[in-house]
Amino acid sequence: MANRATAEKWLRELTNLVTASGLEDEVVDWVTTWVKRRTDLNLTVDSGGNLLITQKGRKRRAPVVAVAHMDHPAFVITSVDDDVIEFEFRGGVDAIYFSGARVRIPKIGGAHMLEVTSYDPKTQRGTMSRGMSRGTIEAGDIGMWVFPPPITDEGLHQAPACDDLAGVAAALVALDRARKRDDLKHYAVLLTRAEEVGLIGALHAAINGTLPADARVLSIETSRELPDARVGDGAIIRTGDRATVFDRDLTNRISNAAAKGGIVHQRKLMAGGGCEATAFGALGYQATGLCVALRNWHNRGNLDAVEAGKGHAVPMPEEISLDDFHGLIDLILIAAEAADDPDPLPERLRKLYEDNKHYLD
Repeated sequence: MANRATAEKWLRELTNLVTASGLEDEVVDWVTTWVKRRTDLNLTVDSGGNLLITQKGRKRRAPVVAVAHMDHPAFVITSVDDDVIEFEFRGGVDAIYFSGARVRIPKIGGAHMLEVTSYDPKTQRGTMSRGMSRGTIEAGDIGMWVFPPPITDEGLHQAPACDDLAGVAAALVALDRARKRDDLKHYAVLLTRAEEVGLIGALHAAINGTLPADARVLSIETSRELPDARVGDGAIIRTGDRATVFDRDLTNRISNAAAKGGIVHQRKLMAGGGCEATAFGALGYQATGLCVALRNWHNRGNLDAVEAGKGHAVPMPEEISLDDFHGLIDLILIAAEAADDPDPLPERLRKLYEDNKHYLD
């Protein structure tokens, strides 16, 4: 069973993998190897390439499924003509971050750096200059930002792709712990593709019935740090995202259980972006979200200042709190336990009314 050190090892490995929407092969390979080492787990690949990991054995309850996505915003090379390299950027990043940005192609090594020479935010396509790099670059190769040296902080985890490979890591650590418990055999993990280009993997799963209709869905994410939801203040029970609010009953059950269990957490509307709970909830599933606050969302350093017109747009590694990460794992397990708990709020409100209805006389 994964202890704290093992959990952080998996976090480091996953968040440093090379991935892009539709090109999640390194993550798929890592997860496939991980599952093969655990003979009590089943791995199913749906028709869209999403990975569903379930536990063998009899389940006494409807599934609780942690959903995390395997892609991250990245450059994808579309053509190479000597010194001019064309690319498509898959994911949401402001155009200002592309001006003169340096890009590395991990396949040919970190010493080979390219420079963005043009970018059209409407088409999300542009060109790069090869410069002194003479490595072999081909269409379909993934490019990643070149970052300045990180400022180390013992309590933070910094990596190119916390969104959402940290979510993948948390969901898998929770599964590794849940499989040792007979009361959590109903907990499963769905790892999706192409989230950064429109929740496409999640939509495919919801529309095509990858999960049974009675599954309770937990969208596991890293979400943009907000003024009232800071990195280091605890994992977050997410009441909604930029598009919608999440299931009231499921969210309240998790919140009540977390409070009773003494888990340090926040309960917030994380409206910085959308997440896969929106896709599943809109298409008929009971869904909510759990996340950690994320700094340098989509590798956008100084994002708040840049949006205010006062900062320098610098690509940076993403950052999360390690304590928040471990708290997220605890929340996932609490959620799997509490998904069928009664919500005490209606009874509490009825009692409040009975105790005070004399004021209406």
